[in-house]
Amino acid sequence: MYEDVTAQEIERRIAASHESVRAVYDYWRAKAGGRPMPTRADIDPAEMKPFLPAMMLVDVVHDTRRFVYRLVGTHEVAGRGRDPTGLSVAEAFYAGSAEEALAAYEYVAREKRPFCFCDPYITPDGWEEREDTVYLPLTRDGETVGVIMVYAYTYGFKARGAASLVVR
Repeated sequence: MYEDVTAQEIERRIAASHESVRAVYDYWRAKAGGRPMPTRADIDPAEMKPFLPAMMLVDVVHDTRRFVYRLVGTHEVAGRGRDPTGLSVAEAFYAGSAEEALAAYEYVAREKRPFCFCDPYITPDGWEEREDTVYLPLTRDGETVGVIMVYAYTYGFKARGAASLVVR
């Protein structure tokens, strides 16, 4: 789905994103220090305190689940109406479709570089949403993507309650 998206296009999208998205991206770049991507250990949550509620860490796993939510910030949980921690992205995606959600993660894992999504979409529970979302690769071994750090700025944020949950 995103195979043809260039690094230049991603840079353009990030530059056009909300200032908080740009700040998280700049932090990630600084931590990479000239490497293709930083390690998970390079990221200090204390340095990112203002952004943590809207952050997620997604493990890249080598089984059928492929991408698994390891950590989901409180803002993300409230926006979804549930906590997807421990579930796969395919089970608990929050995008226009599972294919669209998985394509962003696949892009980052395959290309070993950031991805940025800035288009409006219809959520799984039928609400129109507009977010600037940046997906940032982290490595454990210096070569492969082991974790994807995700930060989303939601325009017109709406907290969801249990009544809006969609069971897949």
